[in-house]
Amino acid sequence: MSQSLKIDAHQHFWKYDSHKHAWIEDSMSVLKSDFLPKDLIPLLEKSNLDGCIAVQADQSDEETEFLLDLAQGNSIIKGVVGWTDLQSSQLETKLETYASRPLLKGFRHVLQDEEDDAYILRADFMKGLKLLSKFSYTYDILIFPKQLSTAAEAVSQLPHQAFVLDHIAKPSIGGNDMETWKKGIKQLAQYENVSCKISGMVTEAKWGTWEYNDFVPYMDFVLEQFGSDRLMYGSDWPVCTLSGSYDAVQSIVTQYISKLSRTEQASIMGGNAVKFYKIQ
Repeated sequence: MSQSLKIDAHQHFWKYDSHKHAWIEDSMSVLKSDFLPKDLIPLLEKSNLDGCIAVQADQSDEETEFLLDLAQGNSIIKGVVGWTDLQSSQLETKLETYASRPLLKGFRHVLQDEEDDAYILRADFMKGLKLLSKFSYTYDILIFPKQLSTAAEAVSQLPHQAFVLDHIAKPSIGGNDMETWKKGIKQLAQYENVSCKISGMVTEAKWGTWEYNDFVPYMDFVLEQFGSDRLMYGSDWPVCTLSGSYDAVQSIVTQYISKLSRTEQASIMGGNAVKFYKIQ
C-alpha cells in the first residue's frame, strides 16, 4: 500500500458503559456517548484522511476483540492497537493465537494510571515487552512526563522493539515545568526505535480557550528530537472533543508542518504510520 496514505494514527471507539469507562468523569460528559466508525467516517472524509489506527480505551481482551471486529467491518480502520496482559504466563500462547489477525498491529497498557512510576520496568512487564518483537507487534507508550526516564530505561534494553510515544507524553501545555518534560523527551528520543505521536495536546491545554501558539514550543522540540521521520499525526478523537473540534485539532499540526517539505509533511500525516504499523 502506498506510503502516500493520510492516516489518523491515534483515535478511539467505544460503546459507552459507565463502569467500563469510569475514567470519563462528569466534567467529560460530552464523552458519555457511543463513538463508532459511522461517527468518524465523515470527519476523515472532510479532512481528506484515508484511514485511522484504533487504539484501546479499556484494559481487557474483550476490548481488543471489539476493535478487531470493528476493523473487520470498516475499511477505514487500517490497524488496531489492543490490550493484552503482558505479565501473563500465557502471553506467548495468546500472541500466537493473534497471528491470524493481521489488523492487530500492537498493544498498549495505561501506564499513566499506575501508581508505580517505574511500572514499565517490572520484571514480568519487561518480559512481556520482549516477547512483542518476536511477533513483530508494536507498543504504544502512554505516560506522563514524570515517567519518561523509566520509559527510556526500558527502551534502552529493548533495541529491537518498535515503540511509539503517545500524546508527546502529556505535558501540561503552557505549564511551568516544560524543562522536566524536555529532559525526558531528549532521553527517550535518543533511541531510534522510538517514534512519537503529535496527538492529545489540546486536552493538556486550557480546554476550549487554547491558541495555536500554545503548542508551537512543544512541536518545535519533538520535531528537533525525533525528526520528521519519527513523528505521526493523531487526533485522539473523540477525547479531543473535550477541548476542540476534529478540524481544529488537525489544523494545529497541518499549520505547523506547512513549513516543512512536502515529503516531510506526507511522512508525518501518514507515511510514518504506514511504515510503523505495517499497514497493508
